Amino acid sequence: MRALRAPLRLRALRRVLRGQQGLAATEFGLIAPVFILLVMGMFDIGHMTYARVVFDGAVERAAREASLETGDTDEADAMVLRIVNPVLPGVELETERTSYFDFADIARPEQFTDANGNDVCDNGEAYIDENGSEEWEADVGVSGNGGANDVVVYTVRATYEPLFKVPFMPEAWVDRSLSASAVKKNQPFGDQPAPATTARTCVD
Repeated sequence: MRALRAPLRLRALRRVLRGQQGLAATEFGLIAPVFILLVMGMFDIGHMTYARVVFDGAVERAAREASLETGDTDEADAMVLRIVNPVLPGVELETERTSYFDFADIARPEQFTDANGNDVCDNGEAYIDENGSEEWEADVGVSGNGGANDVVVYTVRATYEPLFKVPFMPEAWVDRSLSASAVKKNQPFGDQPAPATTARTCVD
């Protein structure tokens, strides 16, 4: 009888081990997708954070370079692309520069008489054409890098495809966008012209 007990015990142990292996496979099948999702999600968030830091730094550096008398805006834009592209392969950039006479003028509307109190120049209200556009502007800024002593708002918008594709979330794979701005005052390499003071009226 003792000779039969060992094989019986061995067979019972094998059944237990097979049951545990099946349980482990089931547990892995349940846990693996969640684990992979979390890991890829962390990679994706980490990459976005790093890209934001690199992008902001590149825009600040380009704005500073373009504020010099010898600054080249095309080269500054190209520099942003060179810095950002290794982090965001295939990134596309859109740049915009708006110059102002002083910091206080940023996003300020041209001076006007708001007779009807609607915050818009219309119905024959008088205004000062400060930027020389011959029409009232809600932002007194002028497109471009300006001149000596001008304040320039440099804005760059980046569009890129996510580097890490988070599993089971195809809606997160679409192109993403980042935007960064830097404000710099151009070097005093010459005399800064005063804003125009031509009086006009709004016809609408």
